[in-house]
Amino acid sequence: MRDARGFTLLELIVVLTVVAFILVGLAQGLHFGLLTWATEVKLSGRNDELNPLDSAVRHLIEGADPGTDVDPAPFAGNRSQLHCLTALPNAASASGVRRIEATLLVDASHRLVLRWQPYVHARRLRPAPAISESELLRGVSDIELAFWAPGGSWVSSWRSPNLPTLVRLRVRFLPGDVRRWPDIIAATRLDRP
Repeated sequence: MRDARGFTLLELIVVLTVVAFILVGLAQGLHFGLLTWATEVKLSGRNDELNPLDSAVRHLIEGADPGTDVDPAPFAGNRSQLHCLTALPNAASASGVRRIEATLLVDASHRLVLRWQPYVHARRLRPAPAISESELLRGVSDIELAFWAPGGSWVSSWRSPNLPTLVRLRVRFLPGDVRRWPDIIAATRLDRP
């Protein structure tokens, strides 16, 4: 019969080895979690500009005037700019103006800008108001706009009496800029009044 007074040396070494493996696994898991958290904080900090831009562009496109049966949609675009009649992204503007003629483009200073002026659906009796410019984003190399045609494909320019079904905006940043953003795709309001 064996005397059961304690553990053997081999049993203690096995227990210590198992505990060591558990501690190493926990340390690696904690290290991975901290790295993931730091990366997420860093990435989300870089994309703080994306949400306001996404919201403004979507509002601009979704609010585009679809025209009427008599007057076609005042909407034209090409690869690098978009011009339309729409609602002001910030509806609570100081002048109370809601409908605007808007152009989205990248200027010579590498800024994505929205140039706009109040829209008047009448013959002007006085000079048109000055064009306002709102900077949406800095450090932009160019933009690439595409329009979803009824045939089921993206086209690089749009001149039609109707609105495109979708508009895609791809933002490219200056060389060396680490920002990478997903395309912004927005649907237009196709129902005419």
